[in-house]
Amino acid sequence: MSHVNPVKRSLHPLCLLACWGLSVAVGAATLAPAINWVAPLFTKDNFRSMTLRGARASFPSNDQVDVVDLNLTAYAGDATKKVETVIVAPSATFLPRQNIARGDAGVQVVRDDLEASGTHWIYDHTRKKVSLTGHVRIVFNAEFKAILK
Repeated sequence: MSHVNPVKRSLHPLCLLACWGLSVAVGAATLAPAINWVAPLFTKDNFRSMTLRGARASFPSNDQVDVVDLNLTAYAGDATKKVETVIVAPSATFLPRQNIARGDAGVQVVRDDLEASGTHWIYDHTRKKVSLTGHVRIVFNAEFKAILK
């Protein structure tokens, strides 16, 4: 368990949400982009749910965040602190109201049981589902027993 004050730990996602809320109030086009940012997100029980990182985040509209050099790490959201999925993409669009990230410039998805890549992708955090299309490549890191029987 981190010794960081829980109030301070929850400020980062609140700042991201505040920026999003501010973009609605003043218009997204007036916000300056965030540079080299990190946004840890937590469950209601204060377990890490996701960490988002990027080189740049801009706000082209009131319900959209465009990200350059996205690194999204999804956790189990419980006391195990297990990393379930890592998604790395050169560019992405995050739709906060829908809890979805997507992109068209390629992606790499890494889990314990597989590594995948594709050109077009969507990550639905609510369903913890990644969908890939376009030049999809998947490598399974699991044993298949009697697959050809």
